[in-house]
Amino acid sequence: MEVFDYEDIQLIPNKNIIKSRSDADTSVKFGPKTFKIPVVPANMETVIDDDLAVWLAQNGYFYIMHRFQPEKREGFIKMMHSKDLYASISVGVKPEEYEFIDQLVADNEKPEYITIDVAHGHSDYVIQMIHYIKEQLPDSFLIAGNLGTPEAVREIENAGADATKIGVGPGKACITKLKTGFGTGGWQLAALRLCSKAARKPMIADGGIRYNGDIAKSVRFGASMVMIGSLFAGHEETPGNLISIDGKKYKQYWGSASERQKGAYRNVEGRQMLVPYRGHISDTLNEMEQDLQSSISYAGGRKLNDITKVDYVIVKNSIMNGD
Repeated sequence: MEVFDYEDIQLIPNKNIIKSRSDADTSVKFGPKTFKIPVVPANMETVIDDDLAVWLAQNGYFYIMHRFQPEKREGFIKMMHSKDLYASISVGVKPEEYEFIDQLVADNEKPEYITIDVAHGHSDYVIQMIHYIKEQLPDSFLIAGNLGTPEAVREIENAGADATKIGVGPGKACITKLKTGFGTGGWQLAALRLCSKAARKPMIADGGIRYNGDIAKSVRFGASMVMIGSLFAGHEETPGNLISIDGKKYKQYWGSASERQKGAYRNVEGRQMLVPYRGHISDTLNEMEQDLQSSISYAGGRKLNDITKVDYVIVKNSIMNGD
């Protein structure tokens, strides 16, 4: 099996066919809606909150609200729907989550998107939750993860998930591979490529994104959407605390499996850190769109899916590859 990560890959240009890069279409249909770019902020407490979710939905971007304030989720759905915006929430697999789904059904609150968000998604408990949600809320677009193997993708898709989330511990705040010896950290892009061979439904590439060009690489290897944590955590609109050190600004960022998030040192697979302050998130999203338009032009295409057709080089091995 070829093993590589984002920094090991360069995509090979094709003849440009558009007059201006601004003519390239970066939009993507994901579930019932179409979004400006194939990018979603990580569903983490230091990356997304109510206000940012509203802004993203109003401006044509995908979001997934985190699951770390479970008592507020139904109110969040009602709030989004009252503004005529779509609702996208996260759930776990504990018994009380079944009660939450029952409550949504009883109150006729139907979120457009639901993400089953657990660290190791290839699990009987995730499959049981998929079955339950699809029975109770069949019209909700159901995302399940996180996964890292073709076998997991096949089984989770066959259970009824509408999309899968790929990545076991490759994020900047993740220490899964150090703590457990397992995961896709260090070969996340190769894992995505491997999973794409089995996938028949959309995939979200989750973790390991360090540069805007990694978004195009994710699309090349099968991602319909790309989840980004650390690159988004440092913005004015993100929830982490703003801290100044020696005249430089930073924002707090911590992993979903960190001691800070859990409130106790128990099965910790994440860490807390500071990320550089990056100003307004709208500027970063615009830059990502423009860079992706450039990627499409280099791919010799007009639309996002054209990136999937290009060849690539594994730089560290100097081996030419193509599918």
